[in-house]
Amino acid sequence: MRELSVEQRKYLKSLAHSLKPVVMIGAQGLTEAVIREAGVALAAHELIKVRVLGEDRAAREAWFQELCEALDAAPVQHIGKLLLLYKAAEKPKLKLP
Repeated sequence: MRELSVEQRKYLKSLAHSLKPVVMIGAQGLTEAVIREAGVALAAHELIKVRVLGEDRAAREAWFQELCEALDAAPVQHIGKLLLLYKAAEKPKLKLP
């Protein structure tokens, strides 16, 4: 799991405003299929939003960490039921500050 500087995180948050969630964690929780889909989305977009259904904040936080570790992605933000993840592609499209 990669760490981002405060400046990089701020930049990625600003880019994420217009993004729609591309992956959803439902009643089944964080399954292999969800992890696979998130990996495909990260490879295609580098920065993705994940929507989590469910009221348990502790579970959302745990899934966020687990997802980032499984995909070697950087956690950008967890706000409400949305998770924001970043992983640079082999040929990055996004230029981090």
